[in-house]
Amino acid sequence: MNGSRRLSPQEIADVLRERIRAGELRAGDRLPTQAELADEFGVERGAVRQALRALQDDGLLTNVSKGSPPRIAEPPAPAHDEPQPTMVGLSPRLTAAFSARHVRIDAACLTAESLIPALGEPLRLIHGGVVRPERIDVRILLPSRDINLAFPVPVDGRGDDDPVHARWLAMRNAQGHVLRHNLQTLRSHGIDVDITFRALPFTPPVKLYLLNGTEALMAYYMVTRREESTDTGTLDMYDVLGTESLLFSFEKSAGQRDAAFVEESQKWFDALWETITTDLTLS
Repeated sequence: MNGSRRLSPQEIADVLRERIRAGELRAGDRLPTQAELADEFGVERGAVRQALRALQDDGLLTNVSKGSPPRIAEPPAPAHDEPQPTMVGLSPRLTAAFSARHVRIDAACLTAESLIPALGEPLRLIHGGVVRPERIDVRILLPSRDINLAFPVPVDGRGDDDPVHARWLAMRNAQGHVLRHNLQTLRSHGIDVDITFRALPFTPPVKLYLLNGTEALMAYYMVTRREESTDTGTLDMYDVLGTESLLFSFEKSAGQRDAAFVEESQKWFDALWETITTDLTLS
């Protein structure tokens, strides 16, 4: 790999680490033998052993000290006992959900601000051929454009021309279009994809994500006062920072209490979807 000098153990570890990150080496795969790796990198076996130990210390390899070549380790399961900010905790749970043959995601939220980046990794894995669900059904509940939102709202009250509401509506529609487009690109892989939006007649006080009917993720919308500069001036408003809200996870397999929360949350979502919500058109 290097005609001028030999790679260091750290550089060898970095190359292998990138192959794992990119999906070239997947969980459960065996690495080549130390002799084969030494030939590939043009180094002594001792350098390969040091690189493998470093990867094992990082939790990326198992069975390094055994006689057979080590395997790529399974990624650690997210810690469900400690809530994480939505931007941190949502992506690994969505990635795990996309390993199912039939992926079902239901979400009730203010906008799709958190969903778009969180879906980046599972979409990358699908486009890279690492995972391949057969069907993906996504249902999204967002507030109607016609209601008086509880938040975001101007600090000095609403007027006939509410720039805060106009800003939220533009974000809701733009993010919805991006979410729909990103998911529909998966049809090129032969995956049956359906994404539907419906309009809530109220402002959701929490964000809720239901994954494959087995897990519920919930976060409170924390209202805060903040300012935002625009081309026409500064918006002084009561708003929420949804990506920073702590996300609490409940799994059916975690016990009776969690299972009841997942089931009741799914019933709540289904009831809203089938009764008081209306068709939502993203303008």
